[in-house]
Amino acid sequence: MLIKLILLAVFGIAMAHLEGVVVVYLRKVLGIPDTESNKESINKLSEKYLPIEISREAATIVMLVVIAYLTGNTWAEKGVFFLWTFAFWDLFYYLSLYILIKWPPRMSTIDVLFLIPVPWIAPVWFPIGVSSVTIISILILILTGILK
Repeated sequence: MLIKLILLAVFGIAMAHLEGVVVVYLRKVLGIPDTESNKESINKLSEKYLPIEISREAATIVMLVVIAYLTGNTWAEKGVFFLWTFAFWDLFYYLSLYILIKWPPRMSTIDVLFLIPVPWIAPVWFPIGVSSVTIISILILILTGILK
């Protein structure tokens, strides 16, 4: 299981960087300054492009579900692998954005976390905290032998 978790973390980190790069390009095309909240991007996306952005987010979830399904042996393991990979993807998405454009400038910066089914808006510290707790919880479950 350890090798799978390492590879899934690497997969999540790579996905995060790719998505971070896409978001940097979107921000530039939309004219959103590097220090501005991503919340402003919703207002700047025309109705024509909002469904495209939603489809990008849906594709991200599909990729995470498929990799978890392919690597897990039981439904519980598939669920753990999904949460694990999602958490690494989420954490490293923000790290990638910070490395590329120094965004977010603060942990309290408001972000659009997801658009499905409606926009989820919260400060950046929230998804970072949830993802960190997810990773730590899974590690504890493995170290205590609850997950094998």
